[in-house]
Parts: sequence; C-alpha cells; structure tokens
Amino acid sequence: MKIAVVGATGLVGTEMLKVLAERQFPLTELLPVASAKSVGQEVEYQGKKYPVVSMDDAIAARPDFAIFSAGGSVSKEHAPRFAAVGTVVIDNSSAWRMDPTKKLVVPELNADTIGPDDKIIANPNCSTIQMVVALNDLHKKYKVRRIVVSTYQSVTGTGKKAVDQLLEERAGQTASNPAYPHPIDLNVLPHIDVFEPNGYTKEELKMVNETKKIMGDDSIRVTATCVRIPVMGGHSESINVEFAEEFDLADVREILANTPGVELVDDPSTNKYPMPKDSHGKDAVLVGRLRRDETQPKTLNMWVVADNLRKGAATNAVQIAEYLAGKR
Repeated sequence: MKIAVVGATGLVGTEMLKVLAERQFPLTELLPVASAKSVGQEVEYQGKKYPVVSMDDAIAARPDFAIFSAGGSVSKEHAPRFAAVGTVVIDNSSAWRMDPTKKLVVPELNADTIGPDDKIIANPNCSTIQMVVALNDLHKKYKVRRIVVSTYQSVTGTGKKAVDQLLEERAGQTASNPAYPHPIDLNVLPHIDVFEPNGYTKEELKMVNETKKIMGDDSIRVTATCVRIPVMGGHSESINVEFAEEFDLADVREILANTPGVELVDDPSTNKYPMPKDSHGKDAVLVGRLRRDETQPKTLNMWVVADNLRKGAATNAVQIAEYLAGKR
C-alpha cells in the first residue's frame, strides 16, 4: 500500500501524517510531496525520516492513493495526472467539490456512493463536514427543511501564515506578513475567502452547495455567515435547523448520542458544552446546547464544534482511504 501525501509540509499535510500513524493505516511506502523548494527536506512519520519528493517522481511511483492538501490550483493540475496512472486521489481543496462528475464524501454519510471508476474524490469544506455529520441522522428521521448557520472559525483554517499573524499580534507586535486585511487578535472578522457579487463569501456558499450535494437533497435551504475568530484550533457553529416533522428533544439527544462520529456534550447544569479547546486532537464532532427554537415550530438550536484540521480535513480524507482500502 503506497501512499503519496501532497502538501506534506503544510498544516493539514502534517496532520494527515499524524492521523495516518495514529489510525495505523496499512501503508508500506510513504511519498511525501511538497513544492519544488521543499524537495529533499525530510518529514517524520512513525519515528522515521522520509525525504520530500517531487510531483513527477510521486506520479512515476504510481501510488495506490494520493491525499492532496496543497490548494485548488495544484489539485486541478496534478490530480488528473495521478488518476491517469491509476492512483485514487482524495483531494482536500475546493477544486473538485462541486464538479458533477466527482463524489463529495463524508464517510459516515455517503462512502457507499464511491464506485470503482471514481479516481478523484473530493473532501468537503471543514465547516460543512462537521455540520452534516451532526445533522444527517436527524435528517433521516425528521427531514431537514432549512438551516441557518453562523460559524466561529479558527485561524488554523487559513494556514500557518494566519497562525503566525495571531501569535505576533498576541505578543504585542505588528504582524510581519499578515494573512488577513485586519488584525485578528482581540478581533473578529466576518470574512472567510473572497466576497461574491451577491454579498456572500465563497466559504458561505460552499456550506450552502456542499450540504445539498453530500446529503443528496437539493430542497434543503441553507444560509450561512462565516466568521474568523482568534482561536488556534477548532471550528464552532451555531446551527438553527427547521425540520419537516415535529421532534422530541429526548429523542434528538438519543439519536445524536448514537450518531457515528458524534460526541454529545450537553449538560448546561454542570457547564458542559462543546468548546474548541476540547476538540483539539479529537476526530469526533462535539454537539451540545440542544434546545427548541421557541419562536417557530419544528426548529432546533444546536452548537457544534470540531477540530478543523482533523475531522474537518485530515481525518475525513484518511477515513475515505480506509474505506477504499478495506473494499480492496
């Protein structure tokens, strides 16, 4: 089992190596791939050093899987080259997500849609993944009609440049190479990705469109506001979800307690609710603050938190590879 990790030196790539090791993925050969200037550098995997190789060398090695986390333009150019030599590409960028010929996969929901001819598989946006994991089993019972979601997203979702900006500002310095158009420490930016002509950001529209594709239901109405906050890891979401059918809160709790990939953290009487710091290093999606929306029927409020570098990116990609390796 030969695996290429493309973008192996980045934040998500580093996390992917960690997740592969933790989950004891049965790889026999690792090919870390990064930009040309990183070729020859070494990355560590399970106590062993591996030299970073070029894209061309990785493709020539014809790996079983190539897990990409190197940005959309890199994926667009090189994922088809891997696919052409028989490699299954699992791509973490937005490049292929809304391509009607590509599967957009969260394993707990729709891994069974992957067929033998699917050589490029898209990993959804981090904020979409945690939301659909929390909602899917509730959707099966009550049918989701409308979602209003506001996100509180960590700087790690932007990358190392953003982490450096936050740390420099927190140390009282002006950021030397800022990732954002404004300070992020002691601030909140209602701006993730670029603004579109309709006033929404690309991040917000990703949540709208990806949710419908993953859940296989174009009738679900989604509206999102995505916000960057000065937190180092873990995305949080306030979700207001309207169902077609009436629900009982005790049943909702039971469904969520038994939903694969979900950890119910919902005891306000003892101050237990999901927080980003408690999601660090976890693969579970934490769900709490469950309460009925008292302003309209059949509507639930919930608070959902997950480690965006893990279930929101690396873990989800590795889970797809695990599913496919198991089928082989």
